[in-house]
Amino acid sequence: MDFKTAVYEVVRQIPAGKTLTYKEVAQLAGSPRAYRAVGNILTQNYDPFIPCHRVIRSDGKTGGYNRGPDLKIEKLTQEKLSSIHG
Repeated sequence: MDFKTAVYEVVRQIPAGKTLTYKEVAQLAGSPRAYRAVGNILTQNYDPFIPCHRVIRSDGKTGGYNRGPDLKIEKLTQEKLSSIHG
């Protein structure tokens, strides 16, 4: 499996209401130091079944999103609220 496919597989498995960092995704995909590559790969993702909005920066900031930072924050907020109210 190539790195891009591995990244998509890791991200596909992040449940709603949860997040991983770019670094964690890189580690789980088999290349611990390739966290910038993870960001570049996810920037090109338009598959709704790969929830790339659930990947954030290690410092807790949301990081980029190819549909805009406001939508990323909105999606994360909605998922957190849904998981709390179940």
